[in-house]
Amino acid sequence: MGEISITKLLVVAALIILVFGTKKLRTLGGDLGSAIKGFKKAMNEDDDSAKKNHRRRRSAGAEALS
Repeated sequence: MGEISITKLLVVAALIILVFGTKKLRTLGGDLGSAIKGFKKAMNEDDDSAKKNHRRRRSAGAEALS
């Protein structure tokens, strides 16, 4: 009873298509893809800035020891 079969998934997908329509689903999919892409870009930029700050601190510490 609690199992998720392929038949149940297909029925749910068909109901979603009937409720939202294919055009609306394409729009939602594109918006979701853009949001994920923006999130990944922000995460990569944050990682890059953290690495740059770490390098600056290491070089400043090495200069202070010299």
